[in-house]
Amino acid sequence: MTTLKRTLLIVVGIVIAGGFWFGWSFYRQHLTGIGPAILPSSGDIADLIDRNETPLVVPQGFSLDIFATDLGGPRVLVEDPNGVLIASVPSRGQIVALPDRDGDGNADETIVLADAMHHAHGLAFRCVDGACRLYVAEEDMLSYYDYDAANVKFSGRTDLVKLPTGGNHVTRSLLYLPEEDRILVAIGSTCNVCREEDPLRAAISVIEPDGNELKPYATGLRNSVFQTIHPTTGQVWATEMGRDLLGDDTPPDEINVIVEGGSYGWPNCYADNAHDTDFDTNTYVRNPCEAQFETPSRINIPAHSAPLGLAFVTGDGWPAEYADNLFVAYHGSWNRSVPTGYKVVRYQLDADGYLLAVDDFVSGWLLPDDTALGRPTGLLVKSDGQLFIADDKAGVIYRVHPTE
Repeated sequence: MTTLKRTLLIVVGIVIAGGFWFGWSFYRQHLTGIGPAILPSSGDIADLIDRNETPLVVPQGFSLDIFATDLGGPRVLVEDPNGVLIASVPSRGQIVALPDRDGDGNADETIVLADAMHHAHGLAFRCVDGACRLYVAEEDMLSYYDYDAANVKFSGRTDLVKLPTGGNHVTRSLLYLPEEDRILVAIGSTCNVCREEDPLRAAISVIEPDGNELKPYATGLRNSVFQTIHPTTGQVWATEMGRDLLGDDTPPDEINVIVEGGSYGWPNCYADNAHDTDFDTNTYVRNPCEAQFETPSRINIPAHSAPLGLAFVTGDGWPAEYADNLFVAYHGSWNRSVPTGYKVVRYQLDADGYLLAVDDFVSGWLLPDDTALGRPTGLLVKSDGQLFIADDKAGVIYRVHPTE
C-alpha cells in the first residue's frame, strides 16, 4: 500500500470516527429522552380508562373520562354558540365537530366540517348579530367559513390572506379579540434560533375580520402556539417554546402577557431577559435584554416542557379556589436527557394575574419507563365546570369535571 493510500485511509478513518463521536455525543446530550415524544402511544388510554386502570391522576373531587376517540391528532379546541365542541386535526387535515346532544359527557358522533386541509390548526369564532364565522389557519392560508350553528355545518369559505411557509413550526394559531374586533395570528420561527427576514415569522400578527394587511402585533416570540384572554384584565396571554440545544434546563419555556408593540426577546433574550450569549455573540455598550428594550416573561416553565394550550377558569361550575386559575398543557420534551412535561398544570394567580402557586392538575401520561400514553395539546374550559383536553398522541379528547 502506498503512503498516499495509507494517509487517505487514516484521514477517512478519523473523519468517520469523529462523525460517530459527534453523533453519539449529540445524542447523549440532547436526545436520550426523545422516546416518549416520537414513539407511538405505549397503551390504549381509552381502554385503560374504561377498565378503571388508567395511570392518569386528577385532584380529589374531580373525575376524568373520555369525551371522544379515534380523532388522529386533535389540537385546538373551541366551542360553537350552542356549546358544541369543534377541534382541528392537523394530522388528518380536518376540522371536526363533536356534539353531545344528550349531555352524557360523550360525543355522539364526529362530524367532518372540512377535509383535505394543509396543516389546519388555529380556530377562532366570531359571531355578530347571530351570524357566525369560524376562522381557520392552515400553514399557508388564513380563511373563514360561514358557520350554521343550528345544523353544525359550514356553508361557504372565504380566503383572507396567504401566510408564510417553510422552515420549522408549521402551526398557525388564532385568537379573536372581541373588544377590538380583530384577529391575532401566531406564526413560529423558521429555525431553532436565527435572525428572521420575514417580520411575520417568530411573531404574533393582527388582521381585520374581513381581511386586509397582516401586520406584526408583538415580536420576538419564537413559537407561541396558543393564546387566550384573561377573563378579568382582558390581557392576551400566550405560551412560548424556548430554543433548543442549550442543555436540559436552559432556557425556560414561558408564559407571556402580550401587549401590542411589545418585543419579547427572541433570538437574543429569553425568560427574565437573560442574554443568549451562545447565539448573540456581539459586544454591546448596553445589555440588549434590559426591560426597557425587551419584555420579560410573566411565568417561567421548566425548559423543554413544550407548553401548548392554556385556558383560564371561568364560571360558577368550578370550586371557589379555582377562580381565575390558569391551566397549561405541557406537551412534553423531546430534546432533554430525562423527559419532562406530559401533564396539565394549574397556576394559581392573584387578581392581577401574578403567580401565587403551581401544581400538577392532570398527570400520568409519562410512565416510569419513560414511555408515554399521550401528549396533551389544546385546552377548553367551560363555565359549567368542565375542562376538555386534546391529546394528539392518543388521538382522544378527555373531559375533567368536578364530582363534589
